[in-house]
Amino acid sequence: MSTPSNLLRIVLLARTATSAVPLQEMESLRETAATQPNVSAAAFAFSEEGTPSLRTVLMEWAEAEATPIVIVPWLSPAEPSFEIWIQRTVARWQLEQPRSWPEIRVAPFPGSRIEMRDLVAALVTSPEIKPLKAAKPAGTDGSIVPAQKRRVLVCMGGPCHAVGAAVVWGHLRNEQKRLALRTTGDGMMSARTSCLGPCSLAPVVQVWPEGTMYGGVDEAAVDSIIDSHLLKGEIVERLAYAPPGATHRLR
Repeated sequence: MSTPSNLLRIVLLARTATSAVPLQEMESLRETAATQPNVSAAAFAFSEEGTPSLRTVLMEWAEAEATPIVIVPWLSPAEPSFEIWIQRTVARWQLEQPRSWPEIRVAPFPGSRIEMRDLVAALVTSPEIKPLKAAKPAGTDGSIVPAQKRRVLVCMGGPCHAVGAAVVWGHLRNEQKRLALRTTGDGMMSARTSCLGPCSLAPVVQVWPEGTMYGGVDEAAVDSIIDSHLLKGEIVERLAYAPPGATHRLR
């Protein structure tokens, strides 16, 4: 399909959102982006937990037309590692899905724009500023200890984060919600954690109570771990690394 060369498709990319209010905010921003004269389509997406994921939007748009896609990182303050993550992760998706991809660009971070000064000035003088509510005494309600048998830990140490642990975490959480994994089978809970140890196997995921360590995990690996280990109790041997005390290298 041929398209005017000056048109763009815009993806507003935030880290995470799962409740109604932030999703409504992202939809409002998407509507604003869609009204710009050089924009043929606009969407919002999330790099971690939340739907749609960036991967979902890019895969759908890659099949539609050749109009360039601009990813707008909706994040402040700027984190250079976030832009590096975008570049590496999108490159991996392009290798996994060989096709004629449209050109993909990355917009500046909001905080780098001079217009942010006007926004800050408007916020600190806003008539909508309101005081915090007075603190209430701590409640006496108890808490239920989770009965789920399985715990899935996603490493967020430096090496894992650098090679895409955030998108692994986001995909796991989205699938956990979609498949109701907390109450399906033995039930499971998930958590992000600091370094799990085998940094050369990044991204690393560990599943308890077996303590199974999985390395080189991506979205497809998460799907396999869910289908086999979480739902059937069967370790995914091709992704698992035994703990004999010897050095492992990523297969």
